[in-house]
Amino acid sequence: MTADLDFGALARETLDLLARWTAIVSTADNPTGLHAMATELRDWLTDALGARVLTDPFAEDPPIIHALVDRNAETTLVLYNMYDVMPADAAGWQVDPFVGGVMDLPDIGPAFISRGAENNKGPLAGMLAVARALMAQGTLPANLEILIEGEEESGSTALRRYLSQEPCPVGPAKAVLFPSFCEYGGGGPRVFLGLKGIARGEIRVAGGHWGGPQAAIHSSNAPWIANPAWRMVRALTLLGHGDTGKVGAVELDTAARAQVSALARDFDMAAELRFRHAAGFAIDGTAAERLSAVLATSAVNIAWLATDPPAASAITPSAAVAGFDLRTPPGADSMAIVQRWRRSLTEASVDGVDIAVADAYPGTRFAADAPGVRELLETYRRAGTKPQVWPWAIGSAPASAFAAVAPAFLIGGLGHGGNAHGVNEFITLDGLDRYLRSVADWITLIAETP
Repeated sequence: MTADLDFGALARETLDLLARWTAIVSTADNPTGLHAMATELRDWLTDALGARVLTDPFAEDPPIIHALVDRNAETTLVLYNMYDVMPADAAGWQVDPFVGGVMDLPDIGPAFISRGAENNKGPLAGMLAVARALMAQGTLPANLEILIEGEEESGSTALRRYLSQEPCPVGPAKAVLFPSFCEYGGGGPRVFLGLKGIARGEIRVAGGHWGGPQAAIHSSNAPWIANPAWRMVRALTLLGHGDTGKVGAVELDTAARAQVSALARDFDMAAELRFRHAAGFAIDGTAAERLSAVLATSAVNIAWLATDPPAASAITPSAAVAGFDLRTPPGADSMAIVQRWRRSLTEASVDGVDIAVADAYPGTRFAADAPGVRELLETYRRAGTKPQVWPWAIGSAPASAFAAVAPAFLIGGLGHGGNAHGVNEFITLDGLDRYLRSVADWITLIAETP
C-alpha cells in the first residue's frame, strides 16, 4: 500500500539524487555531460532498482535508456522522462544552477533551486525513487518499462527513431506517464488530454545574389547596400502576425469547447500571468476566449536573433539568423505551415531567406476516458485538490511517437515548480511530497483498474 511508504525518506532520497544529477551538465552542447548522465541512470536502474537495461548505451547519441522491471504482472506501464536540461549561467541565480540548494523563496516558501529542478531532473529523480520504494516494499503492482531520453529539449529524434521500429521495442502497455509537477503557478493541478506538436529550426538571411554584403562592411554604406538584418525583419513580419507570431488556428470541436468552458469557470488569469512573469496577455477576451486561443493557435516563437558578426558597432552585417519553434495544436500540419511561409516570401519577392527545419513532430490527442486519465484525476482528488482538465497542453512532448505503445500519453503529477528554462528554476519542498504521493498512487490505482 502506498500509505505505508515513508514519503519523508523518499523526499530526502529524491533531493539527494537531484543534487547529484544537477552537477552533471547534461545540456545539448555538452556530449560528455549527456553520456555521464546516461551512465549514472543506467547504473542506478541496475543497482538500485534491479532493472534490466535493454538498450546499448552507445547505440544512440545522446543515449536512450530503456529498462524493464518485470514483475510477471498482468499490467505493464511505461514511465517516460528526460535527463537533458537547458543551458544556464550563474547570472541572476541565487545559487549556482549546476550545484543547486534549498532556499526560501518569497511568497513560495522552501524550495530546491537548480537547473533541471522542475524540468525535468527533479520529477525524474522522484519517479525513480517511488519505483524503487514500491519494489523494495514488494508492492509494485505492475511491470514497468522505463524510458529516459537525453534529447527532449532538442526534438527527441533518437527516441522517435527508436519507437518507430517494427515491432516497437516498448510495450504494449496500458498507459504511458510522463511524471511532472503539474500545479502550475501553485494553482489546481492540470491534466492534459494531449499535447501540441513542434517544428524547430533556423531562419537565415545572408548577403548574396539578392544584395547585401558577403562580408561585414562599414555602416556608411547603408543607403545603397542592403542589410541582411533589415531583410530578416521583413521576412519575420511575413512569417507570423502581431506580437505573438500567430500563423493560424484549428477549430475546437465539441468536446474541446466543453472542456474549455469548464476550465474557464475557475481559471485564475492573474495567477497565470504571475507564473509566466508577464504584465498582461497579448490577446483580449474572457477567460474562455483566451484559453480557446492559446489551445487552438499555431504560433511561431522567435527564441533568439543574431547577426554575423554579433553585436558589432557601425557595421552592416553579412548575415542575420533567427532560431524559431513553431508549436501546432493536434490537427495542424507544421510542415504545411513552413511551406506556406516559403510561398509568402516568394510572392513578396523577399528572396535570400532560407528556412531550415531541424526537426518536427505532430500534436496528438486522446479521449478523456483513455486508460490512466481517471486514475490521475483520482490521485489529485485524494490530495484534496480540484483538477483542471485541458484538451491538450500548450507545450510539446513526443507523445505521437508512443502511438504504438499505449492508447494514452499522460503528463501528470502533483507538485509545484517554476521558472523552467529560466533563472532560479525550482521545486517546492511541500510540493515534492505531494508529487511523490501522486506518482505512487497512480501506479497503484491503474494497476488495480480492470
